Amino acid sequence: MHYKFDFSPIIAGMPDLLRGCAGTIGLAVAGMALAITIGLIGVVARNSSFAPLRYLVIGFVELIRNTPFLVQIYFLFFALPNLDIKLNPTAAAIIALGINGGAYAIEIVRGGVQAISKGMVEAGRALGLHPLQIFRFIVLKPAIRTIYPALVSQFILLTLTTSITSSISAYELTSVAMVIESNTYRSFEVYFTITLMYLAISSLMMLLFGFISKRYLSYPTR
Repeated sequence: MHYKFDFSPIIAGMPDLLRGCAGTIGLAVAGMALAITIGLIGVVARNSSFAPLRYLVIGFVELIRNTPFLVQIYFLFFALPNLDIKLNPTAAAIIALGINGGAYAIEIVRGGVQAISKGMVEAGRALGLHPLQIFRFIVLKPAIRTIYPALVSQFILLTLTTSITSSISAYELTSVAMVIESNTYRSFEVYFTITLMYLAISSLMMLLFGFISKRYLSYPTR
């Protein structure tokens, strides 16, 4: 093996790579915020007494979960302009991430809501709790406890999925790495480095979400 490792281009490009990390996190946060919004609205529609609305949500979930994310983002960025709907790479990336994550969020949130038994709500009413108190103390927090691990996993998966948005030149870590690689031809060094950076991002997120879970969602101890 005659390959000579040279990480000097990586060191020189580290400021750009760190900005790429910030871009990745920004896309992930914006995409997940949209996904949760879609999830909440979707659950309300999914439980609607209006059958066509329920079937529309079911169809949306099945369509998104059974088609590749790359096809979805290509549709938004390359196909919609034919209908005079033009999105810049960042907007297309956020919307695609939000729609993709939203389909999964609908099922995650729906599972959490269904986990709350009607008996608990009725007990709250029997104790004379206000509807807002029932929602806050009996429905909301237990539901969040139930869906929190799944939402965290979905958020981390969405963060890693941002790498695919480099295909439409959205500004994030992989797109920055591709530019450095094309300028320096140090493929191994570049992609080895961003592999570690993605691992670091995911690990830090796990630590952060673990702290939030212990601080705000754990059951009281004696």
